[in-house]
This record gives sequence, structure tokens and C-alpha cells, in this order.
Amino acid sequence: MSDWRLVLAVVVAYLAANLFVGLRAGARATDTVAGYVAGDRGFGTLVMYFVTGATIFSAFAFLGGPGWAYSRGAAAFYIFAYGVLGMAPYWALGPWAARLGRRHGYVTQGALLAHRYQSRWVAVVAGVVSVVAIVPYVALQMRGAGIVFEQVTGGHVPLWLGAALAYAVVLLYVWKSGVLGVGWTNVFQGVFMIAVAWGLGLYLPHELYGGIGPMFERIAAARPELLTVPGLDAAGHPWSAGAFSSAVLVSAIGIMLWPHLFMKAFAAKDDATIRRTIVLFPTFQLFLFPLFVVGFAGVLYGSAPASPDAIMPHIVLTSGLPPLVVGLFCAGALAASMSTGDALVHGAASIAVEDVWASGRDSRLSDHARRAWIRRLAIVVGVVSYVMALTSNRSLVGLLLAAYGAIVQLAPSVYGAFLWRRATAAGAVAGLVLGAAVTGLLVLRPDWRPFGIHEGLVGLVVNLTAFVVVSLGTRPPDPVHVVDWVETSRRRT
Repeated sequence: MSDWRLVLAVVVAYLAANLFVGLRAGARATDTVAGYVAGDRGFGTLVMYFVTGATIFSAFAFLGGPGWAYSRGAAAFYIFAYGVLGMAPYWALGPWAARLGRRHGYVTQGALLAHRYQSRWVAVVAGVVSVVAIVPYVALQMRGAGIVFEQVTGGHVPLWLGAALAYAVVLLYVWKSGVLGVGWTNVFQGVFMIAVAWGLGLYLPHELYGGIGPMFERIAAARPELLTVPGLDAAGHPWSAGAFSSAVLVSAIGIMLWPHLFMKAFAAKDDATIRRTIVLFPTFQLFLFPLFVVGFAGVLYGSAPASPDAIMPHIVLTSGLPPLVVGLFCAGALAASMSTGDALVHGAASIAVEDVWASGRDSRLSDHARRAWIRRLAIVVGVVSYVMALTSNRSLVGLLLAAYGAIVQLAPSVYGAFLWRRATAAGAVAGLVLGAAVTGLLVLRPDWRPFGIHEGLVGLVVNLTAFVVVSLGTRPPDPVHVVDWVETSRRRT
């Protein structure tokens, strides 16, 4: 058996283990939408910790993060910054949403917004924006999986086939087990990718440079611009402070607004579980450090990959590691991709059925029928994302930043629901539509962005302005309903 076949055998064994864990996990769920989407509200601290951490740090962290460290240096540190900042608001927001979910039966973010604003159209618009943001995020995961397969097998398994193999497994366990399959595979995948990241992050600098300290000393002498914040832009020029800070800000605001993360508040066993997860989350983020170290190890490496996103597999494949270790690296990278992709596919399908279709048509679909349609839509989301993964020419981190530009548009309507009792449905819809439109326009015309500021932040300013102005200019919401809704979110149960 040649080396690439041994590597492939290790990866196939890993995929089979994921499939086993994912299929077995679903056996404990009730045959309801609440069981399929919210895990019957029974996630404990272990699952919540891994489902949060492994879902946030994905192929962009395992491949795109080292790629940015290698090609753009300190620019990659924006990921550390927004991870630290972005979780803090969830200390309050998570338990508030969970209490409302337990009382009113919410399983999606859109259901919460529709009830607060007493308008199903808020859920429809928020749902459309969410799905539009999620598709490129899933495409990022698929592309990352395909890159790894292609690199470690020397092209014998091309990108298109590698992505298809990994996500066939994902779609199977999401289809069968729903959020419980996502949760327990995330535990398995999270442990695996942390072990691989730290193993490679400590071993490779020692073998190539004699240690992490000597490596950075050599980089400081040869390429000091890579170690100066805010690093370089995609063209190799100094990244502007405005672009760096706006990338941090838009990501920090948006991180816990991702529906597949926000919805885990409805799956948590209790408020304490959510808050323990937030306190413990920084320990998970530490796994980024060894990944960035591997990226920096490529700066003075003897050869270069075809693209920056491939620097980690390039070093692994050309540094003389045994095939078994290469296979474990590949499995670790797939763990990063799949642990996010499964939650995204499941979340997008749930939103499309519960918030866009059922809410928009005031549908009276049965619980069983809604669950069946969520499963079907998961396949559709997977296929659309797969096509984008094969056709997009953006980098992995570039795809992520574009997705954040869309999802951050949920901020005014979500935070306004909890913090501003005068907020109205018309204001929420107007803000979402205008903010998303401006963001989309600037994605197509990046040269129109003022001072290089992230397009999502520009859209957010437009969104917030419209949200406030239209809310103040339209009929106030029912004060009795709003007071009861807000007080329920604050009431400990």
C-alpha cells in the first residue's frame, strides 16, 4: 500500500467513527421538532462546551488561520481578538433566550423574534438573511475539507471528491440524528482536533527551527513586517487600522448571532450550563495558538504551497512525517471542518423550514412534517454550498468575513428585542433589508468601502439607523406583551 493510500485509510476510519457516533447519538431524541432541533433541551456542560468551541473554530481556523499567519502575519491575530470579545454578551443573552425558549417553545432564533415583534415577517426576513450568510460559511468548510484531501493524497483524491466524501458523512448523521448528532460528534471532533493542533504546533517548530523562540527570532530578522500589528492585507501591503479593527468589530458583534450558535441556548439544560460554557470557552480558543505557530513556521520554509490556505498540509507533507501522522493531521483538519459544517447545515435547514416557510405561510404543518422537511432542506443546503465551494475564488478567511458581513445585520433586531421596548417589527424588517442590501452591494464593489472598512460594518450603520428611525415613526408595540416578554427573559426559573 502506497503512502497516500495509508493516509486515506486513516481518514476513512476517522469518517466511519464520526458516522457511528453521529448515528448512535440520535437514538435518544424524541421524534419531534424540539428533539431534532433543540435536543429536547438537554445539553449539559460537556456537550455545550464542545459544540460551542468546535462549531466556532472550523476549517477557517485549521487552514485559513495558518494561511493568514503565513502570508499576512499579525493580521491573523484578529481571530484571537474577536473570539475573546464576542462571547461576553452571551453571558446575558444566552440565559435570556433560554428562559423564553423553555416557556414559549422556541427552537429557532426567528421564532423568538417573531413572537417579540408580533410579526412573522421579522422571522422570514431574519431567516433569509441567516441562510444567505450560512451558505458561504458551509462552502468554506467543504472547501477546507477538499483542500486537505487533495493535498495529503497528492491529488489522487481531488478537492471536489474529498469535499463530497466528508460531507456525505455529515449529511447522513445530520439527517438521522439532528442536533444530538451534531453535539456528540462535536465532542469527538473537538478532542481530536485539539490533540492534533497541539501535537503539530509543538513538534514542527522544534524540528524545523529548534523551537518556537528561535523560529520567531529568525522571522523577526528576515520578515519583521509580519510581526507588526495589524499585519498585511491580501496584496501584501500593510493592512489599514480601519480594516483590521472593523474586521474585529464585525466578527465580535456577529459571532453569537449566528443562528446555529444562538439556537444552542434552546438546547441547554439550564442557565448555569450556558454560563459555565462562556467561562470555559477561552480555554478552547487556546488551540488557535499552535495553528498560528505552524503558519509562521512556513514563512522561512524551504518551499511554498500553491496557495496560503494550503501551508499547513504543505509543511506536514514535505517535512518527512510518517504517513500515519499525516493521516491523523488530515483527520484533525476534517474534524475542524465537519464540527462546524454539521451545525451550519442543520441550522440553515431548521431556519428555512421553521422561520421562512412555515412562518411566512402561517403554515399548519404537523410536527412530523416539519421535521421531514428540515431533513430534506439539509440536503439542499449541502448541495448549494458544495457548488459554491467548487466555484468561489475567495480565501477561506475571506469567505468567513463575507459571511460575517451578512450575519451581523441581525444585531439591531436581536439586541433591540431584549433592550429597547419601543422597537417595532417595521423597524426590524427595514433595518435588516437595508443593511443586508448595502452589505451585498459592497461585497460586489469592495472599492466603494470607505477607508477599507468591512462592508458588514457599513451595512450595520445603515441597518441601525433605519431600525431606530422606522421604529420611532411607527405604532409602538403592545406594551403589555413586551413587558411580559422582557420580564420572562429576566426571570430566573
